Amino acid sequence: MTDVGSMRVRYRRIMRFAARYLLQTWWFELFLPRVGLGRLAARSRSARLRRIAQHFHVLAVDLGGLMIKVGQFMSSRLDVLPPEITKELEGLQDEVPPVPFPAIRALAEAELGVTLERAFSFIDPTPVAAASLGQVHRARLSEDDAAETGLLDVVVKIQRPGIEKIIDVDLSALRRVAGWLSHVRLVSDRVDLPALVEEFASTSLEEIDYVHEAANAERFAQDFAGDPRVSVHDLVWERTTRRVLTLQDVTAIKINDVEGLRAAGIDPSEVANEFAAVMFDQLFIHGYFHADPHPGNIFVTPLGAGGGAGGAESAGRAWKFTFVDFGMMGEVSDDLRHGLRKLLIAAASRDGKGMVDGIREVGGLLPSAETAELERAMTKLFARFGGMGFAELQKVEPREFRAFAVEFGDVVRSLPFQLPENFFLIVRAMSLTSGMCSSLDPAFNIWNAVEPYSAQLIRAEGGNLVMDVARQAWTIAAVITRLPQRLDDLTTRIEEGTISAQSPRLERRVSSLERTGRRVISAVLFAALLIGGILLRVEDVVFGTVLMALSALPLLHAVFAAVVGRRGPLR
Repeated sequence: MTDVGSMRVRYRRIMRFAARYLLQTWWFELFLPRVGLGRLAARSRSARLRRIAQHFHVLAVDLGGLMIKVGQFMSSRLDVLPPEITKELEGLQDEVPPVPFPAIRALAEAELGVTLERAFSFIDPTPVAAASLGQVHRARLSEDDAAETGLLDVVVKIQRPGIEKIIDVDLSALRRVAGWLSHVRLVSDRVDLPALVEEFASTSLEEIDYVHEAANAERFAQDFAGDPRVSVHDLVWERTTRRVLTLQDVTAIKINDVEGLRAAGIDPSEVANEFAAVMFDQLFIHGYFHADPHPGNIFVTPLGAGGGAGGAESAGRAWKFTFVDFGMMGEVSDDLRHGLRKLLIAAASRDGKGMVDGIREVGGLLPSAETAELERAMTKLFARFGGMGFAELQKVEPREFRAFAVEFGDVVRSLPFQLPENFFLIVRAMSLTSGMCSSLDPAFNIWNAVEPYSAQLIRAEGGNLVMDVARQAWTIAAVITRLPQRLDDLTTRIEEGTISAQSPRLERRVSSLERTGRRVISAVLFAALLIGGILLRVEDVVFGTVLMALSALPLLHAVFAAVVGRRGPLR
């Protein structure tokens, strides 16, 4: 098969998988509940999800490329996705098949311009790790390079041959699927999926440029210079190109190796809390963060009695985090970082109104959105579930969750929520962090990490607090100044009888009743035409048959209205 032919086969496999399971999800999760068969769909949900995850697992391992990235992301969402999916996909972290060494050797020598024997005194042909876009081999620098860099043992990250073409095909498939979903109003009103895929495309293309990755690593190291919790590998620029990256060997205990941590005398729950704090620092303090913190990219490095880099020994620490793989990094603007801080502080203080204000500030709500109902729903959410950890939430009665989800979902669907631009990497990083912490400690409570951190942010923004108070005082003064005129206008409108009141919830109820009434009328027409056609067909075959055929029209209307009534029409 030609290379072009293999790429076409790859594209078609991805598209067939997406079409099949999107259609299946629509049928079981949207259509059947709309026609009163929700219990039937629920009974098979667990087995269905497991089967989908198994089929995706096989597809991702077979195809590699960006499909592995998608699977790694889903396998880490322990806090959101059901265990049927996360358990089945967790092996993708370590299951990527390696490329045969002769192909790797050819690419590396073409990039470096010399044979591997000249570039290194030793290189292991068996990879220590095989990732979706490249693989890593242990090596030892030559005497001259070792003397110049101060390093001896290194790892060489070499790109998979032909990965650029594979990424192009995968992105084409993702763009096509995003195009399908962008025609569903329920999706398009909340997120610009094509733009989201383009953001993912940009980060993926940056990830295969190893010179760019090396520069990212240096910037990340500068942000944490002197921080005893974090270290970054040294780089060997003399042996680094766009498709070959040589760096210090920092292999240690993988962050999700709970047994390995305990064997080293390290408490996994302590690692979970520290990891959350380090990721919060990147997002809320530095504004530059590691956007791919899956287990293969984070090591926990034990420190000897008298050693440790970065001042760790002076701080009395027994271990530190060592980050690797800086191909996917995110940056947060000052304005967005301020909004995210407001969100975090509001969440820690269980402030429903502050939470909504923060969502609006980061661009998650249109400025014109009327948010009174959302504020009440957020307050109710915090009152019932605020402070609960992942393990506690699992013990909540499922019916209570469903009832709250229905009520909260009605409010959310009534508002113009949207996913802000440049938000994909933030969501990815925080999702992976939450899932990682939950896997390290099932009793991990994100509130315990958020509350002290939010207090730290409040102290750090002490100077800004004075300005905020001043702005609020000015706003209140302006409202008081306009109040007499607004009261006079209100009195005039009451006297003229032109005042009106709106209740979004009441309007939704009325709309629902109107749709139900139209479906009942359609059902009556269907029955009348069908029965009339059957009776008349005895006397007049043609006329009776026409009436029976026409009965299909009100039947289709009743079924279609039941399916898309609350979801809104496709566009």
